Amino acid sequence: MALSAQRIAELEELCRRFRIDVLTAIYGAQSGHPGGSLSVCEILTYLYQEHMNIDAKDPKNPDRDRLVLSKGHAAPMLYRNLAEKGFFPVEEMATLRKMGGLAGHPNLHCPGVEMPGGPLGQGFPAAQGMAMALKLDGSPAKVYAVLGDGELNEGVIWETAMSAPKFKLDNLIAIVDYNKVQLDGTTDEVMPLGELAAKWEAFGWTVLECDGHDLEALDFCVSVADGAVGTPTAIIANTVKGKGVSFMEGKNAWHGKAIDRESFEAAMKELGGDCNG
Repeated sequence: MALSAQRIAELEELCRRFRIDVLTAIYGAQSGHPGGSLSVCEILTYLYQEHMNIDAKDPKNPDRDRLVLSKGHAAPMLYRNLAEKGFFPVEEMATLRKMGGLAGHPNLHCPGVEMPGGPLGQGFPAAQGMAMALKLDGSPAKVYAVLGDGELNEGVIWETAMSAPKFKLDNLIAIVDYNKVQLDGTTDEVMPLGELAAKWEAFGWTVLECDGHDLEALDFCVSVADGAVGTPTAIIANTVKGKGVSFMEGKNAWHGKAIDRESFEAAMKELGGDCNG
């Protein structure tokens, strides 16, 4: 069933709040990755708050859906979604990148995290392994692997892309946060991806493309991917680095950068947040 207008509005409000909370946490840590955390906001929020079969009260249910954040530097947005689902108190966001608190990249000490994320490219093959195991167990669960476009520079990504169709992993859905900007510049400057959809198709994947900030479009694509038979699906979600904060949008300088007071206040003004957070 398609998302109602009311539900879309509710999810959009969650995204606004999550952007505020994530930037507040990164500002408090004076370290982190604001750009990619903001670009992946709608993708993670839709999956966690609307779509996936997960329950913080039954976190090890063998038939739960899995999400692997292969672009692990976007951990703050992952944490905020996990907190909203009840895996830990939202107040723990204030411990981001502090001793004994939430790590800069996901690790298995954090409730709800399925796979550590650090070295780019490593999460995707792990997601494939999960999908294979679920197939062997006859589980209906899905595995969602969220990739960064800069991460597609890694060879292991394409080894996984080549092998997943062989095993007919129709329970594996790769979602590319295609914000077209990475650490050192644009993806075109660093390592052009060319016809990205055609690349995935050539490896034998079903390919869908959408605006990664459009919740209705995400809902449609993920629902189609869930119904795939015999082939894995790649969703190319076109996004904007730093989405929601005008001076961060499309800027590689905000890939990984401490947020100074002036920038934090400006961001909170745009998002309707508390400058004293």
